[in-house]
Amino acid sequence: MTTSPASQSNASVGDHPVRAEVATHTEPSTRTTDQRRTRRITLTGRNGAQVAASLRDSGTGREVVFLHGLVGLNEHWEDVVDRINDRWRCRLLELPLLDLAPADCSIEAVTELTASFLKVEVRRPVTLVGNSFGGHVALRIALDHPELCDALVLAGASGLMERTLVRGAPVRPSRDWRSEKIGELFFNKDKMRDEDLERAFAALRARGGARAMVRLSKTARRDNLQRRLAEVAAPTLLIWGREDIVTPPAAAELFLENLPDARIAWIDRCGHAPMIESPEAFADAMLRFVDELDERDVRRAQRAGAEQP
Repeated sequence: MTTSPASQSNASVGDHPVRAEVATHTEPSTRTTDQRRTRRITLTGRNGAQVAASLRDSGTGREVVFLHGLVGLNEHWEDVVDRINDRWRCRLLELPLLDLAPADCSIEAVTELTASFLKVEVRRPVTLVGNSFGGHVALRIALDHPELCDALVLAGASGLMERTLVRGAPVRPSRDWRSEKIGELFFNKDKMRDEDLERAFAALRARGGARAMVRLSKTARRDNLQRRLAEVAAPTLLIWGREDIVTPPAAAELFLENLPDARIAWIDRCGHAPMIESPEAFADAMLRFVDELDERDVRRAQRAGAEQP
């Protein structure tokens, strides 16, 4: 591993400045010759609270940004990224969702933070890939900031219907209760990682962690996007586990029915986190999608050339 000197840059997007404090280190990928670079960046929330985020960057090709769910991590995407980063330049944004200040604990505020990151760090339209809460954020960016998003990949996205994991939670949830709830994300319980259970247990025991999850979950449930889906211009790929009990197949069908330019890849014997349970199928669907997007670009360029005098 090599480490480069830290550097700082400052920018402002609307009323939400973004300060990037960069300390880059590279790690060789386990499956490719590409190098995976990790940077620490600092975003500024609604009331000036500093939000320490992590950004991983690897690959070449069409640009894509991955957005995780409420208890997600960048590493949850890695088995997919390692299979596609010869066709996609992959950026994985990890936000400390359960550590956010109260003013930033809403689907709207997290969307603003993410849009600010895209405007300052990426500076061009990208494909947004989101799981669960991250898919909801991706949808809101496609709606509210269409200039930042040229395509969508949604996996178990909230925004229409979802079964919350926090309803009926005890005041001090036990380890067994948390394990049961995390287990509901998976069809194949063997795919659950002990380190994820321990991390979730620690995060939800920490002061404010459980409270943040409840706030974020409630704002997502209240933010039903069905009436706005017809406004989404970006071509959209839905990747859905047929055994997802959090955002059930009916939610995927509703997205498919209401999004103007959508297609779906179903994954059998898979739950709410297909990038963890079925990374091969997830990657294959994304590779087919990039083929389709590239073909569209070629046709668009050909039409533009034919219209030149």
